[in-house]
Amino acid sequence: MRKPKGIRMVSALCLGCFIVVIFYFNSSLRPEHLSERSSGQKTRRSPLQSLYEGEQVESAVAAVHQGRRELLEEACHSYTRKRRVLVPEDLKHIIVDDQHGLLYCYVPKVACTNWKRVLMVLTGVSGDHKDPLAIPANEAHVPGNLRTLSEYSTPQINQRLRSYLKFIFVREPFERLVSAYRNKFTRSYNTAFHKRYGTKIVRRHRPDPRPEALEKGDDVSFEEFVYYLVDPATQREEPFNEHWERVHSLCHPCLIHYDIVGKYETLEQDSRYVLQLARADQKVRFPASSKSTRTTGDMAADFFQNISPFYQKKLYNLYRMDFLLFNYSVPAYLKFR
Repeated sequence: MRKPKGIRMVSALCLGCFIVVIFYFNSSLRPEHLSERSSGQKTRRSPLQSLYEGEQVESAVAAVHQGRRELLEEACHSYTRKRRVLVPEDLKHIIVDDQHGLLYCYVPKVACTNWKRVLMVLTGVSGDHKDPLAIPANEAHVPGNLRTLSEYSTPQINQRLRSYLKFIFVREPFERLVSAYRNKFTRSYNTAFHKRYGTKIVRRHRPDPRPEALEKGDDVSFEEFVYYLVDPATQREEPFNEHWERVHSLCHPCLIHYDIVGKYETLEQDSRYVLQLARADQKVRFPASSKSTRTTGDMAADFFQNISPFYQKKLYNLYRMDFLLFNYSVPAYLKFR
């Protein structure tokens, strides 16, 4: 039986409220003015306007980022076919700084702890801490310390996507993956990860595991981790953990037009550039990273030595879009080519 027109309209309206559609057009939007909190003050130039309207700092760096934006846009056109609208679930990794007009999509294992510390200082939630490194790492990851874009209403989301500087930091995909493995599976203090993921990996991908390994999950090899990632049953059960989820699945760079694509390889330079655009470089400095424990390309190559070409190919296919979108070459140490 066909429902009356009025009921159909109400049903459609309810569905539209349930699925929040965010109308965001990457290429046609112009930067809007970001007003100061005091209504008596003049509007100031936002970081987005500083980037696109000629008030440039470090022109050589600006040219690099323009090139990255163009490469990302070309890759999106070449390798993605279906366009869709954003929903709140897509925006949970995007941190909002309303005071400085910034949107930051955080990617685990790409200096996100230090960027969260910096944003805690900038937004004032760090209390008396003015030095980002004075903020304990675990405190930087406490839910609720920093607001995410998914917490705002649809009009508020649209306004911020139009007028705030959107930035992301990325990393060579397999270096990031090895870094995640080293941090989560080879450190004795990460017992929660061992229990949550290690025991499952041992149970599924180790022949005749010892009872202790099944109970603790604290000795997962990199090979077993790779088997877990490429096993179709893994993602059928649940989404990847954010530490090894693909960047394009966390931050949706073909749906959101990122103004700055920072890279781990040029972390300090790119971070300084973002803070300069936000006119925050006098308030806070991005912490220098420790290079002694950093996962390098040579280190990643060592981890891949025992991975067969068959599984190397399957793993590359899994992370292929991150390689393509962010202009990373296929690592020379891979044997499947």
